[in-house]
Amino acid sequence: MTAATEPTTRPAAPSAEELAAVGLRYEVEGPVATITLDRPEVRNAQTPAMWRALGALGRAIGDDVRVVVVTGAGGTFSSGLDRRMLDPRGPGDGQESVVALLAGTDEAMADTIGEYQEGFTFLRDPRFVSIAKVSGHAVGAGFQLALSCDFRIVADDVAFAMKESALGLVPDLTGTQPLVEAVGYSRALEICLTARTVGAEESVRLGLALQAHPVAELDEAVATFAAAICTPMPGVASATKTILQGAQQRDLDTQRRIERTEQVQRFRAVAAALGQGR
Repeated sequence: MTAATEPTTRPAAPSAEELAAVGLRYEVEGPVATITLDRPEVRNAQTPAMWRALGALGRAIGDDVRVVVVTGAGGTFSSGLDRRMLDPRGPGDGQESVVALLAGTDEAMADTIGEYQEGFTFLRDPRFVSIAKVSGHAVGAGFQLALSCDFRIVADDVAFAMKESALGLVPDLTGTQPLVEAVGYSRALEICLTARTVGAEESVRLGLALQAHPVAELDEAVATFAAAICTPMPGVASATKTILQGAQQRDLDTQRRIERTEQVQRFRAVAAALGQGR
């Protein structure tokens, strides 16, 4: 076994009960893991506790997982931040609120937001490919969670919107970079500042979504796509993701080095699979 394929000891994942308490479900079937935002009574609105649990879950995902699908229960991906988190009186039940950030220094506020962002950035991990399966509304934090994934496959009723500007805020959950990469600076700025809705047809045309399907066909479409990603031998998808992530920002010499470094490991893995090397 090469150093590139040695398993890494990872922290234990939050229990099913702990995840349920913050409105999440996590299921693994073969090489495909599914994370479900499971607060359908509030259209899967998000909370700081959910973001922290997502970050913990991301750190715990095993090396046997090759695809992570993120979706929402009840026909809606996510309506964004739970508005109770912005209530100066607090959300109650001892929950951490966004408004509570104001009690700290600017540095402390930024550090806490950085912790929240970990619930989104883990989806860029090259160990697996991430797919947002999006139906209904994906608003604000919901839009940014979908943008954190490598692919977005959507239902024909999808409604993407970056609503932060309507609240006097800016997107801060790591969605800005992938939005610009997908649609370009000017269009990204327009989508953020107008807080308008982007539907299925436009999302595919702009490059926000890879595919759009009727609602009834979305599950099958995502399952088929995930299976296709898992077809190559283990390691191919993660190596390819490593090569392509950030390629536009690198100079050619750096990109060449990353390509050859990853290819050396792929040759070693293929040789080992064929019994011709170690």
